[in-house]
Amino acid sequence: MNVFRLAYVGLTLMTWPVSGQAQNGCKPGDPAGYFEGAATSQQAGKLDISLNLHCDNGRYAGELVTPAGTYTVKDGHFDQGQLHLNLESGADTVTVDAILDAEVLRGKFTSGTDASPAELRRTAGPKNAAGAGLSLSKEQWRQDVAYLAAELPKRHANAFHFISRERFEAEVAELDGKLDRLNADEIYAGMDRIANLIGDGHTYMKVPEDNANFPIDLERFGDEYRVVVTTSGNEKALGTRVIKIQDMPIARLHELLLALTPADETQVLCDLRVLGFLTTGIFLHGMGIIPDRNVARYTLAGDNGQEFTIDIHAVAPGTPICLTPTPSTAAFAGIKVWASSRRGFST
Repeated sequence: MNVFRLAYVGLTLMTWPVSGQAQNGCKPGDPAGYFEGAATSQQAGKLDISLNLHCDNGRYAGELVTPAGTYTVKDGHFDQGQLHLNLESGADTVTVDAILDAEVLRGKFTSGTDASPAELRRTAGPKNAAGAGLSLSKEQWRQDVAYLAAELPKRHANAFHFISRERFEAEVAELDGKLDRLNADEIYAGMDRIANLIGDGHTYMKVPEDNANFPIDLERFGDEYRVVVTTSGNEKALGTRVIKIQDMPIARLHELLLALTPADETQVLCDLRVLGFLTTGIFLHGMGIIPDRNVARYTLAGDNGQEFTIDIHAVAPGTPICLTPTPSTAAFAGIKVWASSRRGFST
């Protein structure tokens, strides 16, 4: 049983909530299946993506696989030859607008000002996502690690252009030797680290849907991380600087989480990946930063230097979230305007 998928894709999504109403639903004969192809991002160029789309009881469901995470289809409809989908990953959302021409889905993935033309070919029927979590026995994990070791070099065009085969095999052996004393998130993080040692931004471990996403968004401004979006009840956190998560200073967190980014890619790409890790329990728990994947303690500080802590609890996949953007104070006005326009909030 292989819970991961070796995905050689590199779509970096800057995402935000979608507004507006749409007629939702699907019926037999509407577009569905497993699609693989590419999107051409204005920011990152041509990028491989995959979409698993199925119609369940008259409603669209499925997932979009990207290196930024797995985006779940929340709703959608097919009308007059046009497919429209809304997808979410925790607090993040994207939209898809496309037409199906024979077996090819053509359209665009909209992400802020970056509307990426996309073309995906249907390669199979919808894949059943049931059980796609991390609840495996140690023997099943051992089989997955062995599968990673055997299949990644076969499927990659040049797996050892950056890391040597000898080091790759040594890293796999080290992880295999520790499996009995690691939890599921630690094993996932260990496999993801090995995949990222290949070096390119297209090789990584698929993030499972149940990834313990925290309903808080951070952005980096120079050397600082600030809270730009959170949920009702945590408004005092908006605009503040992140000092620590649990007991680890933010600078050390950044350094530690870089191990889960492509070893031979640009710093910009790696820093963007880290930004997502800072609000996702599977990564924070898998790297030993938080003791419980479902809750993280953030130490924050206002511009007056006063520090305080908040505990953020993960949301289950598919849970509706009401988000609050950064306040319009003089100190944070620039952050608010930038973050709100990026994520689709009205200011």
